[in-house]
Amino acid sequence: MKIVFAGTPEFAARHLRTLIDDGRHQIVAVYTQPDRPAGRGKKLQASPVKLLAEEHGLAVYQPQSLKQTEQQTTLAELDADLMVVVAYGLILPQKILDTPRLGCINVHGSILPKWRGAAPIQRAVEAGDTETGITIMQMDAGLDTGPMLSIARCAISNEDTSGTIYSRLADLGGPALLQAIDSLEAGSSIAVAQDDSLSSYAAKIDKIEAQIDWSETAAIIDRRVRAFNPFPCAFSSIEGQRIKIWCSAVDNSDQTGQPGQILRADNQGLLICCGQGGLLLKEIQLAGKSRLAVAEILKSRADLFAVGKQLGQ
Repeated sequence: MKIVFAGTPEFAARHLRTLIDDGRHQIVAVYTQPDRPAGRGKKLQASPVKLLAEEHGLAVYQPQSLKQTEQQTTLAELDADLMVVVAYGLILPQKILDTPRLGCINVHGSILPKWRGAAPIQRAVEAGDTETGITIMQMDAGLDTGPMLSIARCAISNEDTSGTIYSRLADLGGPALLQAIDSLEAGSSIAVAQDDSLSSYAAKIDKIEAQIDWSETAAIIDRRVRAFNPFPCAFSSIEGQRIKIWCSAVDNSDQTGQPGQILRADNQGLLICCGQGGLLLKEIQLAGKSRLAVAEILKSRADLFAVGKQLGQ
């Protein structure tokens, strides 16, 4: 089949690579977000999808929007059988959805209808879900509301971060995508409507959400640390210095203190009093420094993290 691929981040690039490596279909064009300023120098940076597409000599389109007639005409002239969309980042108007012969399908990082929206992986970890997955769906005009073509499931452990789940789902998504394309091509695909009453919304992550409120329970805070790893990374402060928190664990031993107070500082980490229970910080990052195990940081900054000091003030 003639396929148009639309996606932007590394998660999407992994799926594009699956299509390229499979080699059975012709990728007639790749759509991705315009180059964005990035890094300290704010130089324009191409998306992972664009870099991969150019590496393989594929035609790349980077429109600001697909709402203009000119862009819709360009897509129509590609005469595609199918459009595959993975974390593209642009809304597809109905005109675009109707253009390919078999429409547009999307690879979504949750078991729909749960966690529709921009941040399904982070929200699943934050909520303490024990399972997530990949849903391949036929796209419609709604937000992740289209009928489902296939589902691949993935467990979430108490140690998983959004980063580990992200990688696992990328591994699951490629084979699931190929299977869905095969079924569409053969005319054997069965689309299952979503139950809207079971839906939940995965709102885009706001960086301020990553600021720790130590009055919450240790279990809730630990889930947020894992949900916001690697982005935007949970953080707190001590003596006016911001610290990023990369790795933590719930400590259910008996302890008393004020929320945010350091109860213990040793080679195991920093034990912080929470609204309920304690949280052991294992890996943190000081401003302008690399992320390190707490045991390493204490060798030079034990004074900053002395027992009794307060985080979050």
